[in-house]
Amino acid sequence: MMLPGDLRLRMLAGFGALVLIAPLSRQGPAAAALAAVLALFAVQRQPLPWRRLWHLEAFLVLLLVTLPFTLPGTPLLRIGPLVASHEGLERAGVVAAKVAASVLLVTLVFAATEPERVGAALRALRLPEPLVRIFLGVVRYLALIRAEMQRLQDAMRMRSFRPGSNRHTWRSYGHLLGMMLLRAMQRADRVEEAMRMRGYAGRFLAETPARPAGRDWLAGLLLLAGAAALLAWDMA
Repeated sequence: MMLPGDLRLRMLAGFGALVLIAPLSRQGPAAAALAAVLALFAVQRQPLPWRRLWHLEAFLVLLLVTLPFTLPGTPLLRIGPLVASHEGLERAGVVAAKVAASVLLVTLVFAATEPERVGAALRALRLPEPLVRIFLGVVRYLALIRAEMQRLQDAMRMRSFRPGSNRHTWRSYGHLLGMMLLRAMQRADRVEEAMRMRGYAGRFLAETPARPAGRDWLAGLLLLAGAAALLAWDMA
């Protein structure tokens, strides 16, 4: 099984699979979903984003550690007045597997895809034009805003600024955010003027995408069918 080559079908099939994976509540279907996504990575010959996955699981570590102690069930471990249940540990495993499968699937859907192609696919899917413009603008200028923030922070450090839990630090960060907001607004005005001078009238010019091939439809249907089979297994 492979993902559709057409980005529109890939996004629709990936979103549909995420909707079907989200309700899984049993350990077997959740583990099978994670294994299926890992198999997709192997078939697509894409490297696993270990760093992004570890960051996400570290964010959820508090939930995964406390969940076994909050759900009643068969006692598995006792730490003073706290009792970890087998059902709570199983639920933590289900959550971890679903989160990992969802993140990996989203990563695979957008792997090696330029933002301009994503914007064209969103427009072809009849999303509102303002949302498409906002997405493309954020993607294009986020790196510039980040670099501007870094320059301002370097200038603060050159002036011997040392952050701490005091009034001066919070006031300095407030001035930093205000300056970033003003510079972002000024850059947005310059970009809008430049676009209007080039004939921009509220819509980006884009070629009409070609119709998806038959194998793309088949790949998308197979992905949705696999996710639906996992949900049926979970509900059985």
